[in-house]
Amino acid sequence: MAEIRRLPEALVNRIAAGEVVERPAAALKELVENAIDAGATRIAIALSEGGLARIEVTDDGCGMTAAEMALALERHATSKLPDEAIEQVSTLGFRGEALPSIASVARFTLESRVRAADAGWRRVVDHGALVDEGPAALPPGTRVRVEHLFAKVPARRKFLRTARSEYAACLDVVKRLAMARPDVGFTLDHDAEGRGGRTVLSLQPGQDLADRVAQVVARELKDNGVGIALERDGMTLGGIAGLPTYNRGVADHQYLFVNGRPVKDRLLVGAVRGAYSDMLARDRHAVLALFLELPAEDVDVNVHPAKTEVRFRDAQGVRGFIVSGLRRSLATGDRRSAQAPDAAAMGKWTAEPAPALASIFAGRDWSAAPTSVREATQPYRAHGDVMASPQGRAEEAERLPEQAEDFPLGIARGQVAQTYIVAEAADGLVLVDQHAAHERLVLERLKAAGAGEATARPQALLIPDVVEMDEVDCDRLEGAAEKLGAMGLAIERFGPAAMLVRSLPHALAKANPGKLLRDIADDLAHHGEALLLGEKLDLVLATMACHGSVRAGRTLSVAEMNALLREMEATPRSGQCNHGRPTWVKLRMEDVEKLFGRH
Repeated sequence: MAEIRRLPEALVNRIAAGEVVERPAAALKELVENAIDAGATRIAIALSEGGLARIEVTDDGCGMTAAEMALALERHATSKLPDEAIEQVSTLGFRGEALPSIASVARFTLESRVRAADAGWRRVVDHGALVDEGPAALPPGTRVRVEHLFAKVPARRKFLRTARSEYAACLDVVKRLAMARPDVGFTLDHDAEGRGGRTVLSLQPGQDLADRVAQVVARELKDNGVGIALERDGMTLGGIAGLPTYNRGVADHQYLFVNGRPVKDRLLVGAVRGAYSDMLARDRHAVLALFLELPAEDVDVNVHPAKTEVRFRDAQGVRGFIVSGLRRSLATGDRRSAQAPDAAAMGKWTAEPAPALASIFAGRDWSAAPTSVREATQPYRAHGDVMASPQGRAEEAERLPEQAEDFPLGIARGQVAQTYIVAEAADGLVLVDQHAAHERLVLERLKAAGAGEATARPQALLIPDVVEMDEVDCDRLEGAAEKLGAMGLAIERFGPAAMLVRSLPHALAKANPGKLLRDIADDLAHHGEALLLGEKLDLVLATMACHGSVRAGRTLSVAEMNALLREMEATPRSGQCNHGRPTWVKLRMEDVEKLFGRH
């Protein structure tokens, strides 16, 4: 048997680097977090080849002396834990592993100067070996340069992705940290030394949170989102949440923060999904930035060296707070709809008339005046195959009431294609999809009438079904049995690796018990919460609402249209249908005037 020995310090650092520095984005995250912890007000970041060739971070923080720089490059040396109370950590970094780990797998140059010093100091470490040190000229603060990451560790280098992919990961890291600290200015340059170099981000310090989030995520989020500001039991929730109609096909625009720390936590992701469950289709995802603040002792940030995972003392309480807080905030903008007009559709409004329309005047001698109005209109009738008969109807227009501002969706003027209601509001033209709008109204009525409880009513099985599963999945299901029973799914443990199903929700009486339980077990493993069953029941209600609502193609009277508009104005979440699509859009009067060159 080989002799047990202590590993060399350089090898220990390389092993640790495998957990801390798995790609350039991980190294960049650690360096920017150090700059923030140093009290920087401006942070400048420069990348080459997506961070594969060079990462440089410059800040105007407190700086370090030569002795502190030497100590900072030793493992588990940090200034961020003045005592041993790790549960009270308030800084982004605290483990003291990042700098020595990075320096062990790259050429690492550290330059720093404290404000009281006349000059700074530089240390250069090449893959764990100190190769140079001496005075350095730089303003107060710190500059760190990481070059040729994993150049001498080919086994790790070959697992890195392309420069484009690594750059995307670095950009995501900077965006998250920039949103976490709107009081700090950030600039990000990519390949600035090459011909294609450019400044990707330029964020000024002291920005408002909503402005910083909108600038980093998407500028239209500010107009298509609602602000969040809630507090309960020592927890606060802030940020901005996109309207359900403003969504994406992937969840890459969900930014979550706990005590100012960007995290990627399954419980928080599940809470967001639960909050939007009856407002978005399963393949669509919300756009938001949530900032959760809670006492430091109620959250463990020392779960993983990357510090992107957290663990809550009261996980269910946190989840419930986020779900209820999101729903309450969305209720303040629930009648709104994402109003970003489709560019292609708007282009049709300003397109030149089709050539076929000009041909209606062809073949007529216009030198003789018409003898009658009937004759004057004859050319239009002769070309009825070109100009199809209109499908809409109109009635005598009523005057807008004096209190028009009380009717945001306006007064109905007619119906187009037996599908869309045309209404005039005080500030523009409103188009309403009658089926999508009524679908949401019916769903809210069903919920208010207790239909949700009816769909969850237990339907006892004549013969209880035994479902064999992995023991771990059985443990998860047993822990959630009480909550599942409240939704009509009665289960109990049946030996170490099986579950007994005694009843199913009434709305899912024909479901396969085995498949349902396996899906719920997977849901519990991924989200820590049985979201799937509730979503299935919501889907039943949504289907009932869809089949019980006004269909496209049905002719409505003006009175019926106005009744639908008034109910939409009084119904929660009427701005989107049950699948996250908008129920109405508005073209403001100034936009209408632009179409005709009046503005």
